Amino acid sequence: MTEADLVFADGNVFTGDERGSSWLAVKDGRVLAVGGDELRTYVGGRTEVVELGGRLLIPGFQDAHIHAVMGGVELGQCDLTGTTDVEEYLRRLRRYADDNPGAEWILGGGWSMESFENGIPDRRLLDSVVPDRPVYLLNRDHHAAWVNTVTLERAGITASTPDPASGRIDRESDGTPVGALQEGAMELVDVPDMTDREKYDGLMRAQRLLLSLGITAWQDAMLAASNGYADVSDAYVRAAREGTLIASVVGALWWDRDLGAEQIDELVGKREQLSVGRLRCDTVKMMLDGIAENFTAAMTEPYRDACGHATGNRGLSFIDPGALPAYVTELDRLGFQAHFHALGDRAVRDALDAVEAARAANGTTDTRPHLAHLQVVHPDDVPRFARLGATANMQPYWAAHEPQMDELTIPFLDPAAVGRQYPFGDLRQSGARLAGGSDWPVSTPDPLQGIHVAVNRVLPGEKREAFLPEQRLDLRTALTAYTAGSAYVNRRDDTGSLRPGYRADLTVLDRDLFVHPKEEIGDAKVELTFVDGKRVYG
Repeated sequence: MTEADLVFADGNVFTGDERGSSWLAVKDGRVLAVGGDELRTYVGGRTEVVELGGRLLIPGFQDAHIHAVMGGVELGQCDLTGTTDVEEYLRRLRRYADDNPGAEWILGGGWSMESFENGIPDRRLLDSVVPDRPVYLLNRDHHAAWVNTVTLERAGITASTPDPASGRIDRESDGTPVGALQEGAMELVDVPDMTDREKYDGLMRAQRLLLSLGITAWQDAMLAASNGYADVSDAYVRAAREGTLIASVVGALWWDRDLGAEQIDELVGKREQLSVGRLRCDTVKMMLDGIAENFTAAMTEPYRDACGHATGNRGLSFIDPGALPAYVTELDRLGFQAHFHALGDRAVRDALDAVEAARAANGTTDTRPHLAHLQVVHPDDVPRFARLGATANMQPYWAAHEPQMDELTIPFLDPAAVGRQYPFGDLRQSGARLAGGSDWPVSTPDPLQGIHVAVNRVLPGEKREAFLPEQRLDLRTALTAYTAGSAYVNRRDDTGSLRPGYRADLTVLDRDLFVHPKEEIGDAKVELTFVDGKRVYG
């Protein structure tokens, strides 16, 4: 009998197809066998044995939409996450500024729109703490920046500065900028570029965190970025070449929304240049719209005003919907995967129309397009996912009642759209393939927190009413989305399930989720993480 390198004993093994096995054996970085205690025959003198003691062994989590380097960098900046208290924001800002007296700029983020009236922060709050240095703080969605007066002055943003086509300068009644820059208006500020060292350190910091959360692979949704976003490609390439990239990463190359088809040749070059070791860059990220909270998500029906009346605003399309099908068709012909940011139902429809055009022109290729976010999906478009082979890339942590949803979104959506938010249950019933992602640092990178909300439609630890409870997923479906579903999106076909011959990317949880109440999913923790059969956390 073959001697295994690693054996997991006396637990519960979720293979991705079934749950019921209690042992798993690994040899040369791959799953050797799955079964019961008959696998003890694989245990030899050099075999490492992990006694599970009833704990749950699952395939390693994979995140299908994340910004890992950005998240890691922000962990080392002025971090406003984890609170909605304005006074706490200012205390943290003051402490960070005092601790970094030589920093020319104060950078960071993580503030929540719910902290401010109408979701709009005021520059004067920042001025009261840091009056003499520019401050630039991204909100938790990264679709707006909170800036102080010095920043506005340096950027030359005044009452007479026009709004850019892709964004908005929030203003006081006389036109004076209030201190919040939405979407493309953020590009008006020339924020210092991150250094190569800051990016690399951010990646290493992020990788440590993600491995501790059981995540063994991810798709970074913004490499080779432009349009005011930082390009973090070099950090990944360095890590891949030096062997410090432990996880497997798919880099989604950024589609420059100020350009058209002329950028495709350059994307082909970047695909070859940036695919190194554990890094593969054969995906193109196309950001079609914004977010609902600042009324930039593209909707089929107009937003409402504070009195509930329809406005003339249906959100923004960052890429011309008329040109999008031709772009996606050519990318598909060249073997690129299309990764869409599609939050509003009009953006979702535009993305599906583009995939349909590509299918009509090229046939059903194996490029595995996926649509991320999916806050509002029109019922007519739900069955199109399965028909077109487009994966629904969920960020389920957002599908819950909380102030940003209840105060800044629901009152301003068309009433029909309110009930169409995050329709994961309908998508599942229609036969759509589901993948799971976090969009970290927009929200927590912890897959167990996302799975908790997907199953309960309530945030962990809260007793609120479930948000559209008919859209709940069962635990098996949600867990599969974060493993096999994301593995499919990432085109890592020998991962995501625990089968003989598959890579031994494994995660051990501190409990068997299937025997504990579903209301306690969010309490679970990762205890061990393995990549290619080697322990990388725990």
